[in-house]
Amino acid sequence: MEELEQGLLMQPWAWLPLAENSLLVKAYITKQGYALLVSDLQQVWHEQVDASVVSHRAKELNKRLTAPPAAFLCHLDDLLRPLLKDTACPGKATFSCDRVDEAMILRVQSELSGLPFYWNFHCILANPSLVSQHLIRPLMGMSLALQCQGRELATLLQMKDLEIQDYQESGAVLSRDRLKTEPFEENSFLEQFMVEKLPEACHVGDGRPFVMHLQNLYVAVTRQEIQVRQEHQGTGDPQPSSSTSPQGTENQLLSQPEEPVSSAPSLPVTEKHPTGPSGPVKRPQLSKVKRKKLRGLFS
Repeated sequence: MEELEQGLLMQPWAWLPLAENSLLVKAYITKQGYALLVSDLQQVWHEQVDASVVSHRAKELNKRLTAPPAAFLCHLDDLLRPLLKDTACPGKATFSCDRVDEAMILRVQSELSGLPFYWNFHCILANPSLVSQHLIRPLMGMSLALQCQGRELATLLQMKDLEIQDYQESGAVLSRDRLKTEPFEENSFLEQFMVEKLPEACHVGDGRPFVMHLQNLYVAVTRQEIQVRQEHQGTGDPQPSSSTSPQGTENQLLSQPEEPVSSAPSLPVTEKHPTGPSGPVKRPQLSKVKRKKLRGLFS
């Protein structure tokens, strides 16, 4: 599996509210390009491009800016990183989308060196194999994991009831009546859950509950599937890929306005070390413009 494909699979889904509707988005960015998945819970769209496409599209959309492709990828990563971490967007970018036939254009507008910066993700409908890889199989795995966890909890409750019964038979008395519980009976619990809790529990809505509460489990399941696949193929352990991490640029990001050159700011690159797997990054800096360790599936 190529780096972009594997990196994208191991990313969590993020919830992106738009004026028109809301979307689920996941992306993975490196210095060679990016891969993106977008879903409105009705359809799934996909785009994967290399550095040459990034360079060509950047020239079309930002005629007053010139830069190596890695610099634009670095800036896109800066814009998407808060979203992918499921934190509130700090106002650095505005997102919108247009649909043309079966395609979707996700538009991003921000500012770079005091000049407008535009980017369009041109997404086409994802093929069934991709949908299965990123949604169907992970969701099936998550369902099985949650079922297993439920059985383990039911067994633990039954053991707790036996422990309480032993205390009672030894003469122990509950000091506070409000803490008294009935012995756990699994079948009755499941029947009551199906009647009283199921409608609320399975309310998908716009996808936000899934993003807010289950992404650690989603990433754990996809990571496990990659590991099993690699062991089956004899390729060793999976490479960690927990965050988007475009690699460094070694050239300057220059502003090239349509007006005389004297009015254009120069944008040198300074070094910055991200958490990505491929080493230090040199990110553009504007010179003239201002696991606690995981405790369980739900932690």
